[in-house]
Amino acid sequence: MSKKQNTATPRKTSWKQIFLRFICAILGLAIGCTLYIYKVLGGFKYVVTPIVSEQEYDTLELSTDSSLTGGDVDSSWADGGHTRVYVDPAHPIIEVKQKDKNVENILVFGVDSRGSDDYQCRSDAMMIVSINKKANTIKLVSLMRDTGVYIGDTKDTQSSSLDKLTHAYAYGGVGLMINTINLNFDLDIQRFVMLDFGSAADVIDLVGGVDIDVSPDEVKYANYVITEMNTLVKDPAPLLTTGGTQTLSGVQAIGWSRIRYLDSDFVRTSRQRTVATALIAKVSEMNYLQQMALVEDSTGMFETNMQTLDLARVGLDGMGGAKNIEEYRLPEDNLYTVQDNPWMMIVDMDTQVERLHDFIWGGENE
Repeated sequence: MSKKQNTATPRKTSWKQIFLRFICAILGLAIGCTLYIYKVLGGFKYVVTPIVSEQEYDTLELSTDSSLTGGDVDSSWADGGHTRVYVDPAHPIIEVKQKDKNVENILVFGVDSRGSDDYQCRSDAMMIVSINKKANTIKLVSLMRDTGVYIGDTKDTQSSSLDKLTHAYAYGGVGLMINTINLNFDLDIQRFVMLDFGSAADVIDLVGGVDIDVSPDEVKYANYVITEMNTLVKDPAPLLTTGGTQTLSGVQAIGWSRIRYLDSDFVRTSRQRTVATALIAKVSEMNYLQQMALVEDSTGMFETNMQTLDLARVGLDGMGGAKNIEEYRLPEDNLYTVQDNPWMMIVDMDTQVERLHDFIWGGENE
């Protein structure tokens, strides 16, 4: 008797199985990308910065644990260290309700530091980065360091006399600075990014420098600052030799933006916005893989109270507005008088706050 031949037909893969495999592949890719993003963004210097309600402010017992500060203060800038953000436990960030769910205001600032261990210092460049994810815009607001403000965490604790905005950070760290800005200008800042001069230069170097139009008069004064910075950083930069549009390295760009004795602090803040705009433009021109590499390479270069998901969200929201950037300086021209001793700008706050809100929100938060 002959053996029976196996005539069974191979089972066909159903469309349901194909669909399930496709979904599993997509999920696997998504999980892999998510884990990568968490790995990369988790390398940033997240700093625990208490955010409390005004009602909690008087009763909350805050830890004085040194873990409230970040940064590598044991290594010099030349060895890759960065200045840590100054967090004073006595001055938590006071919780403020977001005025418009589509507009997020983030404080980006530098510090007037001369080394990684010099963290209780004055704030220097202060800029509000306002991201409007609905209108796809980014608005940059420079805050003049000598603006006269009432420093304090709450209205009950505000000083009775005007003081320079730059002093708030030295008096009480990032919490007191943000609270002071929010109270004086009726803002809703809760998150920050802090860079020292060395880390800001490093970020610019990662994108291959920025294109800046340097005037002939600026060359000598920029070189003064570049020479000073070269003594502090790992990789000294060559001095500028001529004016004109040119690609500046990180140290050169930061040196140019910090010129103080050629003209005025008004022009200085304009230079800082120019560098920020040039940096955003350079990043926006990169493809996705280049941007991810930049994110990975820049881990640890700045300090922030934004966690992984915050950084990812802000990055996505900001990319839409990278080609639509608007600039503003506070105080605005003709809205202040000058006090000579100590030198300070006395601002017409009622008009200034109204103009600032109109720039950021365009009346949409009313």
